[in-house]
Amino acid sequence: MTMVSESVAVWFGADARPARLVWNGRRYRVTDDPTPLEFELSLITHPPLLPGWRFQGTADDGDTRVFDVQGDVAGQRWRLIGVYS
Repeated sequence: MTMVSESVAVWFGADARPARLVWNGRRYRVTDDPTPLEFELSLITHPPLLPGWRFQGTADDGDTRVFDVQGDVAGQRWRLIGVYS
């Protein structure tokens, strides 16, 4: 797993699950059943749980990876925190 911390664009389907991700200028379509994750914001005493997802994405050229993404408290901005090749 490669640990990263960069902003990414995540699009969601009608089922409120990730459907696409753009990372490093490449679009990846979600090609599995995304797994919900929760992350604690550990800087305060009663941390809120931050939304997150793990899913497999496949680019148009067949490059397939597994991504871990973490949202902000409102789930509006997303950070890529891990990539599995």
